[in-house]
Amino acid sequence: MTDGRIGRRTFLTTVSAAAAATALTSCVPRRRATAGAPPGAVQFGIQTHPQHTRWADILPVWQEADDLGIDSAFVFDHFIPIRSDPSGPCLEGWTLLSALLAKTDRIHGGILVTGNTYRHPAVLAKMASTVDQVSGGRLVLGMGAGWFELEHKAYGIPFHTAGGRARRLVESVEIVKRLFTEPRVSFAGKYYRLEDAPFEPKGVQRPHPPILIGGMGPKVVQPLAARHADIWHFFAPDDVDETRRTIARFDELVRAAGREPGAVRKSVSLRPPDVAGKDAKAVRARIRSLADAGVGLFILSLSAPFDRGLLRRFAKDIVPAARAA
Repeated sequence: MTDGRIGRRTFLTTVSAAAAATALTSCVPRRRATAGAPPGAVQFGIQTHPQHTRWADILPVWQEADDLGIDSAFVFDHFIPIRSDPSGPCLEGWTLLSALLAKTDRIHGGILVTGNTYRHPAVLAKMASTVDQVSGGRLVLGMGAGWFELEHKAYGIPFHTAGGRARRLVESVEIVKRLFTEPRVSFAGKYYRLEDAPFEPKGVQRPHPPILIGGMGPKVVQPLAARHADIWHFFAPDDVDETRRTIARFDELVRAAGREPGAVRKSVSLRPPDVAGKDAKAVRARIRSLADAGVGLFILSLSAPFDRGLLRRFAKDIVPAARAA
């Protein structure tokens, strides 16, 4: 644990809650274009899958990533494990995220991504504003349509068609943005309704925390991300030229929405095999080729048991050189 982290905790326990909130918000920029690094710079994050693991195992990974200078960190939003034994342990993403951000100092954090079907958008917005307050303005608000059918069936959550889930996400994103930016909100959509809804506090970041929208759906989700996202998370093909074409098609949607393509950072996940056991020069070359194609955020996915050695190699052998390239 760093001296800076200890100092912050001591400070927070020796002043009033109101004074602490004032001190935290006064030293944090009102809005960062995206999590962590300056606008235009290539950024790096990690995702720790909170399944088949414990809080005591995840926390030190985030704290070490914080100390190593990684820009952002994410968990996922599921109630049972995915792509593995569904009867195993799985920590809830939003409560976990709040605790992790409270125990780190500078790293931005979010959910990659929130399943829209699990919560009313007004509830999600209230959760997000609270986490942004807790973290002193370090939340990345990840949103997606939801996809894990088994989870829905297990907990009695309605599982709509892919189109139905995507259209609900469209309304949710509008509601969340309006709650963060308007004094009171009334909304009459097909799926959600609000009536003169107040919303305070708004959060530290203005006009709202950076919104990350994940998904590849060409008819609804990509146009939604083009209109509203600060970050678009997508699956990058192995072929760099195909990734370039995917980004070019998305950028056309951004332009059609009246925005500049650079307003939306493109984000992809890196699997451990993409990094582990490979020559650092080859990994940096792969990242550079993707960055040249338009990718601006690279997120290393980590599953339990978390490979801290891989995290250190990523942060020390890959990230600095990739930033400088």
